[in-house]
Amino acid sequence: MNGLSDQWMQHEQWPQGSDVFVEAFAKGLLVIAAFNQDRSLSLSEVSRRTRLPRAGVRRLLHTLVSLGMARQSGDQFMLTPRVLQLGFAFVSSLSLREVAQPVIETLSRESNEVVAITVLDGPNVVYVARAEVTSVLRRSLTIGSRLPAFCTSMGRVLLAGISAEERGKILQESDRRQFAPATVTNVKKLEKEIENVGKQGWSIVSEELELGACGIGAPIKDEKGNVVAAINLSTNLARHSPQELKRKFLPAVLKAAGQISQHLTLR
Repeated sequence: MNGLSDQWMQHEQWPQGSDVFVEAFAKGLLVIAAFNQDRSLSLSEVSRRTRLPRAGVRRLLHTLVSLGMARQSGDQFMLTPRVLQLGFAFVSSLSLREVAQPVIETLSRESNEVVAITVLDGPNVVYVARAEVTSVLRRSLTIGSRLPAFCTSMGRVLLAGISAEERGKILQESDRRQFAPATVTNVKKLEKEIENVGKQGWSIVSEELELGACGIGAPIKDEKGNVVAAINLSTNLARHSPQELKRKFLPAVLKAAGQISQHLTLR
């Protein structure tokens, strides 16, 4: 794609800057819109798609990074879920909540457990969809809630879906607190565990974030095979052991992840 097709994205057709049209603001929106089909772009690619000068695009991208609405890895820039604050632009571009909600509601009802969809935002996961029938967990998590990625099943699934370089940087910068006796905080051990998660396609984490809490996570992928989100089923060890969780719910979680991924691909 050499440019952006919607008429409002053709800056040559914009009105001249005035007290009712702020061209700099419009250019910032144009840069965000450049990511509508790709998770990451270089400065040159954004400049080519927007047909804006590289110098101006550079300032706009680094402004987004400074605001936490984008992040940089090498010469690549990526939007972060923080752009949810601009009208859920990140999720809407994936149709994620729309296609995921009925799937997770079905899984929650059939398993009688809490099911959620999260995306990665730096060292944290952010909840973008959630369903529950009966909650036996002490945490009250809603849309927009954040948890550390390194010690959660959905976080490890999401970390497994990015480059080793970016993952290492996130782990180094994470607040790797000892939340519970079983919490793994060593970066090398975490990297090895996350590599295994990437190979097997799912993660089970037990009592690393909270005593008694156990979760199973699986990746949700777009049409290019990129991991864009994670589905997670959470329970309490008073109800199910990690072994029971894997035996009883892993197939259903993987099936739900596949259904959502398929819907995203079709859309």
